[in-house]
Amino acid sequence: GGTHIGPKVDLLSCNFCCHSLTFFFHPSPPLPSHCPPASTDDDVDLEQLVNDMNSSMESVYSTQADTALILNNGHGQSHRRHTPPLLPSSPSREKLRHSQPMHIQAVRCLQEAHRLRPASLPAIPNPFPELCSPAGSPVLRSLPPAIVKVWSEDGAGKVLEIPADMTARDVCQLLVYKSHCLDDNAWSLVEHHPVLGLERCLEDHELVVQVQASMSSDSKFLFRKNYAKYEFFRNPLNFFPEQMVAWCQESEDAVCVFLQNFLNSSSCPEIQGYLYVKEPGRRSWKKLYMFLRRSGLYYSTKGTSKEPRHLQLLSDLEDSNIFTIITGRKLHNAPADYQFCIKPSKVRSDCKELKMLCAEDEQSRTCWMTAFRLLKYGIVLYQSYNVPQQRKSNLSPFSAPVRSVSENSLVAMDFSGRTGRVIDNPVEAQSAALEEGQTWRKRSQRMNVLGSPSPLHPSSLSTVIHRTQVWFHGRIMREEAHKMIIQQGQVDGLFLLRDSQSNPKAFVLTLCHHQKIKHFQILPCEEDGQVLFSLDDGATKFTDLIHLVEFYQLNRGVLPSKLKHPCTAVAL
Repeated sequence: GGTHIGPKVDLLSCNFCCHSLTFFFHPSPPLPSHCPPASTDDDVDLEQLVNDMNSSMESVYSTQADTALILNNGHGQSHRRHTPPLLPSSPSREKLRHSQPMHIQAVRCLQEAHRLRPASLPAIPNPFPELCSPAGSPVLRSLPPAIVKVWSEDGAGKVLEIPADMTARDVCQLLVYKSHCLDDNAWSLVEHHPVLGLERCLEDHELVVQVQASMSSDSKFLFRKNYAKYEFFRNPLNFFPEQMVAWCQESEDAVCVFLQNFLNSSSCPEIQGYLYVKEPGRRSWKKLYMFLRRSGLYYSTKGTSKEPRHLQLLSDLEDSNIFTIITGRKLHNAPADYQFCIKPSKVRSDCKELKMLCAEDEQSRTCWMTAFRLLKYGIVLYQSYNVPQQRKSNLSPFSAPVRSVSENSLVAMDFSGRTGRVIDNPVEAQSAALEEGQTWRKRSQRMNVLGSPSPLHPSSLSTVIHRTQVWFHGRIMREEAHKMIIQQGQVDGLFLLRDSQSNPKAFVLTLCHHQKIKHFQILPCEEDGQVLFSLDDGATKFTDLIHLVEFYQLNRGVLPSKLKHPCTAVAL
């Protein structure tokens, strides 16, 4: 009868080996005559053994089918193998169809992979980033925050941790908040390259992290005011001279129409004029007639000809940025002081790839650089210009300028009665502030009549109170004053006050008008024992420099323009 195989058989441990199955169904060789017959209790029930194996095989195939269903997102039913149950074999059958243990291993590996997979997977990068805006790209959102260090004019720095999609305007707003500055929408980030001697103001919509990735290790960001950032939208006539815009004489609004053509991507505006171009690898410059178009900057090989066969491309606009050269004319042997250059975005510290240019005057340089920005960014610049304008229109007529949190927490108080009261009316609060500001001046005049006051008396403040103002810069040289005015944008009314180098008791007012920098000396004069200050040889006298600045902010007087924008250096 039966075949004796031992105490117990584990089918899964032997991986359904075909030889083991064959062992059960082949007839056994005859036992020797001296061996006793096996007892019936030790015989294996073949029918029960096959039934147990069928149930194990069905559980294996059901697990395999469920796994395929998960991997194919519901389409796994089409891939499921239909396996009929194993029936007890007849004696004529040689062997059974064996199973495939590799499926068991695949299920186990899949279960281990699910068990070891982290709970939060990284975001899948967007395969079409060009369809998304840079700030809204999911790739940028998945990037970790970046560390950016920003420097001020006095050499102090501040380290910021910003997200990858933070724009230059947002970083400026953050620095204004942290430094408790007056937010007049004139602050900007400056990309500064000391080795190359270049710098430019970042556009408000540019991503700071992307710009930092293209900078060299010695480059840095500066936090500085730039009043001329959008001045060409307010006064386009000052930025586009007639000789550089051919059709500006056709009508009075021709320049405004020309400005609209810059913003319209379907139009083809053009700036033309002479520029000096530095020859590669040499210190010589060549004067060429240039054409700035939406497709790039061209120069004519034959005089002022605009024929296509005479035009050669000098640089494109898409992958380049325009910089101001700050090293002076001696380093590059430039023919004038009005240098600028076009730097490809991929270039970090290679001077050979720079396109060095030089204009004949400041107005021409400003025109070329402004037109470059308009042609490259177009309507995006106008949208950035409108953001603070819309914010101003939403403010109430009596609302004060946006200041820091510490200043906004202050309230106006009236202590004229027995008890103090809060002044709720903004008009009354403003008049009280003006009256309070004039009180110490009146007190100073009364004390001068009675006698000489002590050094600690408020009357001595008239000679030092101006040092607390943002527009006063102390003992700086004339060249340094020029540099600060140029850096913060040569707009009408940009001014600063400084100590005079020739007269220790006098001061100098440095003022910008029509992109020209002028200096006016403020001389002290004594009257009734009191020191006064005058800008027009004593015709108009002021008790202190603050009073003088406030007067010329409201009245032009002998100056070419009113004092509008203080040249400020903030400490971070």
